[in-house]
Amino acid sequence: MVKVGLTGGIGAGKSEVSRLLSSYGAVIVDADKIAREVVEPGTPGLAAVVAEFGTDVLTADGSLDRPKLGAIVFGDPRRLQALNAIVHPLVGARSAELEAAAGPDAVVVHDVPLLTENGLARLYDLVVVVDAAPQTQLDRLVRLRGMTEDEARARMKAQATREQRRAIADLVIDNDGPLESLEPQVRAVWEQLRNR
Repeated sequence: MVKVGLTGGIGAGKSEVSRLLSSYGAVIVDADKIAREVVEPGTPGLAAVVAEFGTDVLTADGSLDRPKLGAIVFGDPRRLQALNAIVHPLVGARSAELEAAAGPDAVVVHDVPLLTENGLARLYDLVVVVDAAPQTQLDRLVRLRGMTEDEARARMKAQATREQRRAIADLVIDNDGPLESLEPQVRAVWEQLRNR
């Protein structure tokens, strides 16, 4: 088994890289997806989030109002740390279960947005960073995700810098250009991972 940590700043294109790797045969352990699962209604995770942030972070149907919670934590490092202290252990436990279920010859790609910020590089055989210039990230967040420029900048500021991510990278995928130039790079990375 090869354990890969995949990361990149918001808007860099990590999700597309993850999708391509999955299509080639990688087992994807998606931290964001798991983070949503561990705070679904009825879970201990959601109960802990409500205990910390109050019922204002719930929608009318009792599910987590992610945009409202995001607005609280992404401008306040202390509140973000409180949320991470609840969610990260739950995500880690579920990720370990999914990895254990993969076969011994699998390439297991852990899609972890905050890999750099949380000092997780040591957990993986190698780290792949999807890289894009901050201006490219900002453009994608505003144009494709509908964020205001201020929201996008706040999200970017809450993450590690481009330089910090590149410093822990074993492999870097440059996603500053069009989608067509991404696939050949991801295919080349996949071949390297398979050869390990």
